[in-house]
Amino acid sequence: MWNGDELDLGAYLARIGLGGDGRELRPDLETLYAVHRAHTAAIPFESLDVLLGRPVALEVKALEDKLVHGRRGGYCYEQNSLLAAALERIGFEVSGRGARNRTRGDTLLAVTHAVLVVTVGGEPWLCDAGFGYQGPREPVPLGRPGAEVRQGPWTFAVHEEEDGVLVLRFRRGDAWRDLYAFSPQRYHPVDYVVLNHYSSTHPRSSFIGRTLVQLPGQEVRTTLVGRELTRLYPDGRTERETVGPDGLLALLDREFGLRLPARDAAELVRIHRSEY
Repeated sequence: MWNGDELDLGAYLARIGLGGDGRELRPDLETLYAVHRAHTAAIPFESLDVLLGRPVALEVKALEDKLVHGRRGGYCYEQNSLLAAALERIGFEVSGRGARNRTRGDTLLAVTHAVLVVTVGGEPWLCDAGFGYQGPREPVPLGRPGAEVRQGPWTFAVHEEEDGVLVLRFRRGDAWRDLYAFSPQRYHPVDYVVLNHYSSTHPRSSFIGRTLVQLPGQEVRTTLVGRELTRLYPDGRTERETVGPDGLLALLDREFGLRLPARDAAELVRIHRSEY
């Protein structure tokens, strides 16, 4: 389904830091954890192509060219389509889901987030490399709703609502916050093509017209939205600073490991300067 046979698995593993270590990849939990953890640590969330007015392609070779060989990041459709292709290539059973973002309080948002469900030994696991700085770094079990799941200093939980709707929750300090909700309905790659078109072109999309780069780090989670850089710590504390156009490219390299081609970098700085 995810065209994993088209992926250069060796190049992908090298990109996320798992290549060349002699690791035997099997469709088991150990491998699932290792790949998910390495992917989220190495490939940042970013929607810079949308800001630059470029099309966002979801074909495996296009994703490989951009996120693997080009060492760029991507947003949820790109991140999780690439992850799905890699996991399928390894031998995992992977299916898609469409999720509804709940980080804006009671505002009802459309289903625009792509996540994955991977089945291992008959048990379903939520895998998501594309929710940015608040997203999980590792798979989250779906078979025991309500149980808290520790990922280093960060804590997640899955809450079950009516009609089989599952909600991923994230603890910030002493408070739990809903991240997103999804139903059992399976989504296919063609569904993500439609959602991707809306997210990358519709005037009301949250990705239109602003810089957005994020990374769910082990000790600190970092997000650049427009001109504001925010660091989130496990105790709920946040630090903020304003990023000017002259420091933008150095910050993208230092904080997110992103180095854009010269033409894209110049255009990004120009846009950032016009907003500053």
